[in-house]
Amino acid sequence: MDSEFAIGTPKKLMEDQALVLKRGDTFGVFSPAGDAEARMRPAEGLFRGDTRFLSRFRFLLGRGEPLLLSSHVGGLEAGASIDLTNVDLHEEDGRLVLPSRTIHVLRRKRIYDGGFREELWLHNYGAASVTLDCDLLFEADFADVFEVRGKNRSRRGRLSKPRIRGSAVILGYQGVDHVERTTRLTFTPSPTELGAKIARYRLPLRAGEERKLEVEVECFAEPEPKLFIRSMPSPARKRAGRLRRYLGCAGVRTTDQHIQDWIDQARADLEMLVTPTREGLYPFAGVPWFSTVFGRDGILTALQYLWLDPHLAQGVLRFLAAHQATGEEEGKILHEMRQGEMAAIGDVPFGLYYGSIDATPLFILLAGAFYARTGDKPLIERLWPHIELALRWMERRGDRDGDGFLEYPRPPKGQGLWNQGWKDSDDAVFHADGTLAEGPIALCEVQGYAYAAWMSAADLAHVLGKGESAQEMRRKAERLRERFEEAFWCEDLGTYALALDGKKEPCRVAASNAGHALFSGIASPPRARRVAELLLGPTFFSGWGIRTLAEGAPRYNPMSYHNGSVWPHDNSLIALGLARYGFSAELRKLAEGLFCTLDYLEDHRLPELFCGFPRRPASPPVRYPIACRPQGWASGSLFALLAACLGIGFDAEGGEIRFAKPVLPDQVEDLLLHGLLLKKASVDVLFRSHIRDVAMNVVRRRGSVSVVLVN
Repeated sequence: MDSEFAIGTPKKLMEDQALVLKRGDTFGVFSPAGDAEARMRPAEGLFRGDTRFLSRFRFLLGRGEPLLLSSHVGGLEAGASIDLTNVDLHEEDGRLVLPSRTIHVLRRKRIYDGGFREELWLHNYGAASVTLDCDLLFEADFADVFEVRGKNRSRRGRLSKPRIRGSAVILGYQGVDHVERTTRLTFTPSPTELGAKIARYRLPLRAGEERKLEVEVECFAEPEPKLFIRSMPSPARKRAGRLRRYLGCAGVRTTDQHIQDWIDQARADLEMLVTPTREGLYPFAGVPWFSTVFGRDGILTALQYLWLDPHLAQGVLRFLAAHQATGEEEGKILHEMRQGEMAAIGDVPFGLYYGSIDATPLFILLAGAFYARTGDKPLIERLWPHIELALRWMERRGDRDGDGFLEYPRPPKGQGLWNQGWKDSDDAVFHADGTLAEGPIALCEVQGYAYAAWMSAADLAHVLGKGESAQEMRRKAERLRERFEEAFWCEDLGTYALALDGKKEPCRVAASNAGHALFSGIASPPRARRVAELLLGPTFFSGWGIRTLAEGAPRYNPMSYHNGSVWPHDNSLIALGLARYGFSAELRKLAEGLFCTLDYLEDHRLPELFCGFPRRPASPPVRYPIACRPQGWASGSLFALLAACLGIGFDAEGGEIRFAKPVLPDQVEDLLLHGLLLKKASVDVLFRSHIRDVAMNVVRRRGSVSVVLVN
């Protein structure tokens, strides 16, 4: 059963190896050859603020498709390089006028906030002069991203008549939301012919000569969105292609270049997804479908990356506090924020949407983890009123019937998501016979988040000198833990129930949600052990990772979005839970499975999810057709997995970094943490894997910081 807001798959949405570029709130999806053709592959184009400002952008050589040699996305610089050449070009009478592979074309794309710049370098490697026909085809449909995803819309605005001004073409759209959106394309040098949909060049090229064409595409909205800081680079910086690097984190190095490429790509993807806001840096959830603020996604991505660099968590906390709900749902934390036309006119309810049950306790959990990592008391003092509001929401609105559990009701049709945990497909919560659970729904993992939220709030209250409040918060956490064990544990399954339905009947289904009870610490140690053994057993562990649902369970389908697939972020949180309880063997098995995917990911990029089919010899993980790549919490999964393997923990007040029972998967022989900061001090720490254990050596220490190995 698909949600009315789900992403449909009636046809191929984008190339498997699409070039994905992002900077700020602007992103582009292009074919491997550097083109965008939305009529063939609907996800392609240039997008800003949930609107597609360019739906067609094709380069033709000799009025035909050039031959792709190779293409590459250039990591932190938000750019791509594409190498093309000509095919055999003939006159109308069939006479060969240009043999194949005579002309080399290098396309260089750079995304910046509000547009992109492309350079085309054409080099004649032939022995004779030639005159080339080069065409650039372009269109702008100004489609809303939900329209691109397949959602029907009630009304549409009006396309403006294209205007040609010298060497520029201006395409426009008057939205029903009273926003005027404009795409301006500027060509250098001036084309031989310039029309409303085509720029045509006739270029003479002598033997050995090289010529350059440039196209600047700029996206404007009037009025401009105010949520994000638009940092247009200077012309000099645009030409150089050097854009600000947001994440100045500690370095992670290994002698295995294959693994190093994965680490570097994960950081580059996070850098791409980070967007500057007025409250700080915020990681957008994923490209192309979720390139905006999501509360849950931003919190978990910041948490995954916290041990390396706390600045991301700082920005997430400040942004979500600034956009905390008021009115009837006062204190609730944002789920999703959209700036597009369909959100503005109510065709989708996600303009400023609070429909998640878990973002609020996760916000408090992140605040606690941030303080433990940084000791930043002034920020906690600033956040404390927001934390108190969040706690109040949990008690008064999140717990609707007073039984101590956080639960969500079903929204009216068309007014939000049917399920409001991270598994938000309509068919994600059900009973052992496969029937869908009736609401209100109390999810297993959310109770763990609530427990961790109360414990985190207690720690922060103690820091702020609120001792009595801290004690009461710990009592509430303990009462919740006791009720959770009683209501959710299923002895026959050896795990916690997926959820409680509206009648407080447990959904007796074995799902990966129970692994989050280890992540949050709500599970008792004996039951945590049984959950760990089940999740790393044959019904859950595919060989690549832990499935969202046990094989053979009702509604199990390895190709489903939430009922049998493998999600890297889900696995990374479970890994942190395994480390919390000291389950080293299970942690190593999980890490080795995820690291094995490295051998098959050509772009070194973990997708949002992949199918849950069992691992087969010499075969890659089976791709999920519409997974986001990059996805914030998928990229962050690598860093959370490394944190789990190293057993890293921080005591900022005491100036101590701890490594508890470190393990390394077989694929990683050594790992160097370079410039790991704790307040004003930093250390370099080297780990080497041996047959039975992992050795640790503090290579360098700057400032006052203790490094402790706990076995």
